Amino acid sequence: MTMIGADLEYYRRAQRGELDLGWLRDCRSEWGVKATPSRIGLTLRDISIGSYGEVPEHAPRRTMAPRGSDVDPNVPDMGYTINDKSEVWSDNVLSLYEEAVSRQWSATRDIPWSELPELDPDLEHAMCQLCTVLSEVEMVAADFPAKWLWKINHDFIEAKMFLCTQVMDEARHTEVFRKRALANGGGLGKSKAVVEQFLKLVLDAESYDEGSALMHLLGEGIVLSLFRAGEFLAPSPVEKRIFRLCMQDEARHVAYGTMHLRYRLQRDPSLAEDFHGYLDKGENIIGMLFTTPEVIEPTSILAAGGVAQAEELAMAAANVVRGNVIHEYLERCEHAGMPRWDRVTLPPEMLTDVPGLQGDVAARVAEVPV
Repeated sequence: MTMIGADLEYYRRAQRGELDLGWLRDCRSEWGVKATPSRIGLTLRDISIGSYGEVPEHAPRRTMAPRGSDVDPNVPDMGYTINDKSEVWSDNVLSLYEEAVSRQWSATRDIPWSELPELDPDLEHAMCQLCTVLSEVEMVAADFPAKWLWKINHDFIEAKMFLCTQVMDEARHTEVFRKRALANGGGLGKSKAVVEQFLKLVLDAESYDEGSALMHLLGEGIVLSLFRAGEFLAPSPVEKRIFRLCMQDEARHVAYGTMHLRYRLQRDPSLAEDFHGYLDKGENIIGMLFTTPEVIEPTSILAAGGVAQAEELAMAAANVVRGNVIHEYLERCEHAGMPRWDRVTLPPEMLTDVPGLQGDVAARVAEVPV
């Protein structure tokens, strides 16, 4: 690229009051196309009018020039690699962005930390171990979009803006669970290799498609189910508020991922088998997570009210949580337009309480001894 030097002749003319005004006289903007605020204010949807609201299926150039602007012909190439709308878009991304910015909360001031009660040591250890796992897995949901943001064409700015809110959400989730682990004397628990293996699988994804399927649909979907369980099992109102606030954020991320996959497959159904392959890999590690004590046992202890009670009830509570997690994940896959009821790869023993299974999977589950 040839660098353009300073136009000193123009500088001298401007100093004398001789303005160029080419940007004003020759402007091709849609003069008179006026955005009208809706009831809640001026939203992204309100300004998606005229040519400004026309998101190209394939970006015509790779620049940071605002979509709809009059672009100089010699703008530099930014090297974006994601230049097709279907690679990152979802039909709900504009509304999800507006919700995200309107529902930001603070892990410092919006959690009543001073009201945190002293818990039985078993419950405190269980809560701290759960918070350790959650503070660990939540940050990958910030690292993943951050890794891909700079590769996404600026013509898809609304999707980029939404992913920026996700980065902030996940940083706050990591913050709040780390704070909870340290706020009551329990401290951080154990970090297991199997958890790190799943996080590495997401970060090592060779495409945005693969990473989004693993993270938004599978990983964050499972975390959303865990948040629901955590809110129900929370030993005090403080933890209930933490899980409730995190849940509203996580629901947005999962909604984006589900509808993004739906949008992607509607425009290219041939990609379905690729996505099935990504989820096959992810389910393999998720199956390992369901057999990791540091991940499973804290919820059983919290549900039962202590270690002794949990041992007496065996893994009944954990089984209920696991069944709900898997069922909700399979329902999301179906909603995204890619049913996996008949090909989920989790071990049959883990599927015995999951309704809706079909074909060979249902047959394998039926063979599991009671």
